Amino acid sequence: MKQFFKFVLATVVGIIIASVIPLILIIGIIVAAGSDKEVDVDANSVLHVKFDYPINERTPNNPLANLGFLGLDGEKSIGLNDILSSIKKAKTDNNIKGIFLDESYMMSGQATTEEIRNALIDFKKSKKFIIAYSEIYTQGFYYLASVADKVYINPKGIIEFRGFSSEVTFLKGALDKLGIEAQIIKVGTYKSAVEPLVLTKMSDANRLQVTSYLGSMYDYFLTGISKARNINKDSLFNYANSGRIQQPEDALKYKLVDGLKYKDEILSELKQRTSIAEKKDIASVDLGEYVKSGTKVDTDPKDVSYKNRIAIVYASGEITGGDGDDNKIGSETISKALRKVRMDDKVKAVVLRVNSPGGSSLASDVIWREVMLTKKVKPIIVSMGDVAASGGYYIACAADSIIAEPNTITGSIGIFAVLPNMQKLFNDKLGITFDGVKTGKYADLGDVSRPLSPEERAILQNSVNRGYDDFTKAVAKGRGKTQAYVNSIGQGRVWTGSQALKIGLVDRLGNINDAVKCAAKKAGVKDYRIVAYPEQKSFLNKFGEGLSAEVKAHFVKAELGENYRYYEQIKGVTQMMRTPQARMPFDVVIK
Repeated sequence: MKQFFKFVLATVVGIIIASVIPLILIIGIIVAAGSDKEVDVDANSVLHVKFDYPINERTPNNPLANLGFLGLDGEKSIGLNDILSSIKKAKTDNNIKGIFLDESYMMSGQATTEEIRNALIDFKKSKKFIIAYSEIYTQGFYYLASVADKVYINPKGIIEFRGFSSEVTFLKGALDKLGIEAQIIKVGTYKSAVEPLVLTKMSDANRLQVTSYLGSMYDYFLTGISKARNINKDSLFNYANSGRIQQPEDALKYKLVDGLKYKDEILSELKQRTSIAEKKDIASVDLGEYVKSGTKVDTDPKDVSYKNRIAIVYASGEITGGDGDDNKIGSETISKALRKVRMDDKVKAVVLRVNSPGGSSLASDVIWREVMLTKKVKPIIVSMGDVAASGGYYIACAADSIIAEPNTITGSIGIFAVLPNMQKLFNDKLGITFDGVKTGKYADLGDVSRPLSPEERAILQNSVNRGYDDFTKAVAKGRGKTQAYVNSIGQGRVWTGSQALKIGLVDRLGNINDAVKCAAKKAGVKDYRIVAYPEQKSFLNKFGEGLSAEVKAHFVKAELGENYRYYEQIKGVTQMMRTPQARMPFDVVIK
């Protein structure tokens, strides 16, 4: 009887928990929704800007974000779209007297940082001030902060100014120990995405291309700081190369900063600039709150108040088949979005915002087809973000015009496939053997328990060759080049936006706003509303679909911290071993 009551009690407790937790979540959603009301900005306010979170293309549609609710809210994040619109809005907001760039880590790519930096430069045309302060200046944040009227560092702080480096993690040694052979089928001398699986260091070709594009990005980095701080570019190069900037005093001596100050001194200066008495608090508004003080860039597509619209279709993340989300390009999701804007008579032109290292070559081709069909109906302009390479370039190449940032990473025109041979792992390490019957010579093609035969390898190589031929034909057609020329600049080679402009892979350098203006001009419209696609799923929809993946990712990121990227790389290896890939050489990590 005692056991019976134990089971009953456990069942009741389980039912209560199962009922209460969803109720708590719903209450949290209601509270969060209530907190999303428009924010009033006090007179003489300072816009407080701090980037200590990953910057995605769009602000996630998550009402629990930033509330710390049950620890399951995911990462705090304001999308690039809202960051840019808020800075633009602050420029003409009479209640905003200036911007305070507080210590940040800039967990964003070079092109994203460039877009924000250009928005700040435009903000300065209002004659309002920008003050930057940090205890630790990473190179990314210093590049952003260099446009400020005053750049300050803590007297005991740290400033990183030593040049760029790019690092690749090689896994061959680990695979050898496990008894796994990565069988590679590829096209492209520079298609180095597979190198970490078969080499222990960079190939000469890969070293050449990384040296080239890294040098191009670094040159642009130094040029920007030189112009902002009025310091000779060669001098900046020498400061970094000789390790001359080691202490805050060095940064002051060589004019990288304007002063060494503690936080209280910065707050006093902000009070002086906004005519606030020393004993009173500064009137300030956080960027996350300021987003709520007016209209966002992303207008609801269901709003019918404007007959002329420019649609921005966001394609961000790895390219895969099926559905996607804010951080993954699903061929089905993007195809539906392109079909929708193509058939909407109110949409006069389309901007395809691409921020992707590529992925499935098949999924890339599916999206490319929709871009081609859209181009026949209305103008479509591509705006490239941090990365628009390999499959990311594939889906872009058919557009009427391609606009990239100078430090966008693009190109990487090539195809590869990876098939693991795990025979030694199974046989020698685990003692597992396999045997079976097949009705055809190639019935078990792709079996990972044995190596490929020469005939099987030839079949796969032909498939990859065909994929590369299709890729280069698509680029040649879209860019008005010969296939031979595309092949000469292809072969998997990576370029920066500046380099891509010179060789004809992009049409001009600029940001997403330039792309919108270009689209409007080609469509012949002056008054228009911007609408964003694909429509973001509501939190309730996500909740209904299950939050297990997001919850898991949240805890893994929290546990691994900066090392999360290695976890992502290992996941990427397993994904590459499924279908032919058109993707970048792993992830480019610049330090």
